[in-house]
Amino acid sequence: MKCLPLSYYRNDDVLFLSRDLLGKVLMTNIDGAVTGGIIVETEAYRAPEDRGSHAFGGRRTARNQVMYGSGGHAYVYLCYGIHHLFNIVTSKVDIPHAILIRAIQPIEGIPAMLARRKKSKLHRTLTAGPGALSQALGITIARNGAQLTGPEIWLEDRGIIYDEDDIISAPRIGIDYAGEDALLPWRFYVAGTPWVSKIHKE
Repeated sequence: MKCLPLSYYRNDDVLFLSRDLLGKVLMTNIDGAVTGGIIVETEAYRAPEDRGSHAFGGRRTARNQVMYGSGGHAYVYLCYGIHHLFNIVTSKVDIPHAILIRAIQPIEGIPAMLARRKKSKLHRTLTAGPGALSQALGITIARNGAQLTGPEIWLEDRGIIYDEDDIISAPRIGIDYAGEDALLPWRFYVAGTPWVSKIHKE
């Protein structure tokens, strides 16, 4: 078990990191419950040129300001006023790259995850989807800007590595407003796993 250092997130290549995060373990220690899961689906956002990004064109708002900080912090925002979406800020100061974590395979603290999601048994819907996984892990906008080396949120390298043939790249989900950029294959997921946000035919 190895907690990822801040230097890991400061790589300028957000597409590389988005793929490399597959197999890493996202952990939380929130409200007395330690929970975690293997990352199996991500989406890369590469501003300022990416129309899908909240920071497209260098836009700065109170909401996205954390994206302009150094890599290794959480960017958590509320979607549709309901879902808390957890993103990892990458690269260096003033380069607003981020990676949305879309799905995890739960491995630790499953009873706490089930309670948070008001579910009675383990099923893919527990953590398949960015809103679902944030709720299961206890992540809300109260953790926006949190440093990803603990004590509340951190990522671990447990030596889980997927072959290149097992990683699928596809267009991102829910960003039709981004025009041609919506078609960029910047969503990465592990082939064959039931834990991704949508069932895929491969």
